[in-house]
Amino acid sequence: MPKIKTNSGSKKRFVLTGTGKIKRQHAYHSHILTKKTKKQKRNLCYSTIVDQTNVRQVRELLAIR
Repeated sequence: MPKIKTNSGSKKRFVLTGTGKIKRQHAYHSHILTKKTKKQKRNLCYSTIVDQTNVRQVRELLAIR
């Protein structure tokens, strides 16, 4: 059976933590920042954990069993 290729885009976007959770960055923090409040921009810069409903999809993209 052939090896499953990892999705190259998801390799750059997701990181696996030591406990096995998947870490991601927030969207909407790259451009058109003038209309966003300081609080909104500040909260978007932190990373967060992928929601349980999407973990299976991301694991398939990363080819993690």
